[in-house]
Amino acid sequence: MEKYDITGMSCAACVARVEKAVLGVPSVKSCSVNLLTNSMSVEGEAKSEDIINAVFKAGYGASLANGKKNEGQEKKPLSDTETPRLRKRLIYSVGFLIALMYVSMGYTMWGFPLPSFFENNQIAVGLLQMLLSGILLIINQKFFVSGFKSLIKGSPNMDTLVALGSGVSYGYSVVCLFLMTKGEHLLHDLYFESAGMILVLITVGKMLEAISKGKTTNALKELMSLKPRSATVIVNGVEKEIDADQIKKGDIFIVKSGGVIPTDATVIEGQGAIDESALTGESLPCDKTVEEKIYAGTILRSGFIKCRAEASSEETVLSEIIRTVSDSASSKAPIARVADKVSGVFVPVVITIAVITTVIWLLAGQSVGYALARGISVLVISCPCALGLATPVAIMVGNGVGARRGILFKNATALENAGKAKTVVLDKTGTITVGKPIVTDIIPYGMSENQLLRYAYSLEKKSEHPLALAIVDKAEETGIEALEIDNFTVLLGNGVSCTLENETIVGGSYKHISTITEIDRSEFERLSKDGKTPLYFTKGSELVGIIAVRDEIKTDSCEAISELKKMGMHVVMLTGDNENSANAIGKQVGVSEVISGVMPKDKERVVAELKKQGSVIMVGDGINDAPALTEADIGIAIGQGTQIAIESAQVVLMNNSLMDAVKAIKLSRATLRNIYQNLFWAFIYNIIGIPLAAGAFIALLGWELNPMFGALAMSLSSFCVVTNALRLNLIKLEKENKKMLFKKKEAGIVLSVEGMMCPHCEARVKKAVEEIEGVERAEPNHKKNTVAVFGSCDINKVKEVIAKEGYTVK
Repeated sequence: MEKYDITGMSCAACVARVEKAVLGVPSVKSCSVNLLTNSMSVEGEAKSEDIINAVFKAGYGASLANGKKNEGQEKKPLSDTETPRLRKRLIYSVGFLIALMYVSMGYTMWGFPLPSFFENNQIAVGLLQMLLSGILLIINQKFFVSGFKSLIKGSPNMDTLVALGSGVSYGYSVVCLFLMTKGEHLLHDLYFESAGMILVLITVGKMLEAISKGKTTNALKELMSLKPRSATVIVNGVEKEIDADQIKKGDIFIVKSGGVIPTDATVIEGQGAIDESALTGESLPCDKTVEEKIYAGTILRSGFIKCRAEASSEETVLSEIIRTVSDSASSKAPIARVADKVSGVFVPVVITIAVITTVIWLLAGQSVGYALARGISVLVISCPCALGLATPVAIMVGNGVGARRGILFKNATALENAGKAKTVVLDKTGTITVGKPIVTDIIPYGMSENQLLRYAYSLEKKSEHPLALAIVDKAEETGIEALEIDNFTVLLGNGVSCTLENETIVGGSYKHISTITEIDRSEFERLSKDGKTPLYFTKGSELVGIIAVRDEIKTDSCEAISELKKMGMHVVMLTGDNENSANAIGKQVGVSEVISGVMPKDKERVVAELKKQGSVIMVGDGINDAPALTEADIGIAIGQGTQIAIESAQVVLMNNSLMDAVKAIKLSRATLRNIYQNLFWAFIYNIIGIPLAAGAFIALLGWELNPMFGALAMSLSSFCVVTNALRLNLIKLEKENKKMLFKKKEAGIVLSVEGMMCPHCEARVKKAVEEIEGVERAEPNHKKNTVAVFGSCDINKVKEVIAKEGYTVK
């Protein structure tokens, strides 16, 4: 997909014209033009020269994005060059308009003084008005150049309406001025002030619109400003400062307290507190030490670290976020097509209505001046620009709000459709749960616990499955050494096997192991009902033991699922776990439905079946989830999940929190409401305004619209649409969550605990505290460094237990 910058567009009619022209180029598959960013995305095999020529023939300018423009000047990304130009033009315009209004209304209506030369000399007064009005036309010639150029090319736009309205007013007044030379008293029939006022009021609206449009890109500008300018690299043992853009993968660099991380990297020496709020929205700094990942654009608040670069400046997570937000803002939401269809015929229809209005009033016996005033009012009150901005401004602001909270929508379609879904499917491991199971039970048969653990460790050490890692962690904590194995084999979806001491060792699920040897089901059911996953191990054809593991539920999963259900969503948990274990977890977190025993390859099929009942959101984080994420109407990937999952999803959550999926859906719904409001305003404004300007309410209600008030209304309509979109910045996605958390805190005791670094730490503290007699439940939060304890117990005992786990209670 190629990106282009477009110049000369002024309204939605221009968008429709450019898209039509580009889609007519052979080999162009799709084209999306954005009025807000004056950009265009084109898919296909067509040459860029052919596309640029097609845009030029349609009456507009085009150049490859980030490339050189025709005049040889480089475009700064998101630089606001329009507002300063409009401001300068407006200052000159207002000065001459004041003089024009003084002559046309102050002198002729209220008797304000003029030099004696003009007294009793109506032609001289008329000539002065024509001169002042003509200067205003020259200052604002852009409307006429763009408007008539588009009209000649058969693609009239908003500038055409303004140019016709002002031009007809000026032309009619010039004719009246010539008739005055024959002695006719037509000074009060001149419309020079209307011709000038229309231009000035439209310019005022354009400037307000430009200022507001500039604010819609603030989030993207803030992200771009995060890009570091320099980096301190180590070259032959010597510190050297270079441009951050020059840093390469593998370079060693240092960051001191207060410094900005220049690229994605791994800490190889030192430690420090990293502020990642700009990327994730998380306000508290995150402690980083050796072997941990850090990201470009984040800030080292305290400490000193030496790091190894893992990416160039253009391959960082920050750069990817900027590209995602920018591409999403440039894409077109499905709902925008409604406005596009209307905009394509809007201006020609308005011109036709204006002509018909003028003719009808002339046939009704009104004067030429009165009939023209009605026609001109129709021209200048009509606003296709509001229609064109209704959707893209809301999409841009919504994207910015999401980006600031670590929620990335890859395109406008995702932002629109996420709020429409009625079913949300949640992968269990890594989404609802922490994704790092721990061993809870070791049950040997005919051998000691350590011997069973040694066999299991030797087998599972080569496996990358999360359940296997739990056994590996337990063995390494215990200090057990692995035995040499041969013929390691992964039994996809069932377990693993190897050869050890000339015997075949197999570890796997109850279903698979029961095909090898006879197993008592009672132990399986007991462990499963507790939400544990039992792993069976055989030596030859003999069962040698069971190791049960359990994946701890994330601290915010229950709250997130509760919120989803309050929003009217059907929440489905999808897992490969056995039925009993899955139902235990499902009951604990409160999902609406549990689908268990699903093999990785079958997740896509399950999602496809659920889609038959309506739009589906899939939330997941692993390689196994990628097909399901793609199959779902909207795929949401947890940011700390695998790269494949992230690439398969339309929405990416930078935080590893299910609550952010709730926020994404809320934000989508709020953005969709805002789009509907904007479109309603844009349509209703024109539906009411055009008949009012045409004089349809004169006989009924006596309402008559002066062309100048029509121009004022037109200038404010687009401003109102953009301002309404900016209200999305005020949305409080976390409000309800904070209230719920506060209520929970009121019911228990909250301790300040230092040292918790990750969800695994939370799981250790939670397990230790909940084993204390009298404790109903514990809710650790490593991000906020707190542990909320509920129940009736000795608080000193709680502090002692937490301290034993290696954490500090403050």
